[in-house]
Amino acid sequence: MNPAEKRLAVQVEDHPLGYIDFESVIPEGDYGAGPVVVWDKGDYTLEKGNPGLLEFVLRGRKLNGGFALVRIKGRGKGNEWLLIKRRDEHADAGWKLELALKAGGEKGRRSSRSR
Repeated sequence: MNPAEKRLAVQVEDHPLGYIDFESVIPEGDYGAGPVVVWDKGDYTLEKGNPGLLEFVLRGRKLNGGFALVRIKGRGKGNEWLLIKRRDEHADAGWKLELALKAGGEKGRRSSRSR
């Protein structure tokens, strides 16, 4: 990912582990409406954590390296965070996220590198 780009992350309730491979488009008007895609899989190591800051390392198929989640204070419901990529050997200023989810749950989210 590009460290210059900050991405919104919204905390939601935990889901049962049985949903780990669930992918679909939930119809408008239903709870959780919108696309649901398993975009990446891997593991992580938590390096530092407190109520407003989490620092961790991802080892996924697409995302790797150091990241931080920083709570956004003073607006919203208090469950909004910024996802920030650390400047490390996995940082890529040319990284782009392409969104192309089709009805019926066809996979369509992927990363691309354009250096």
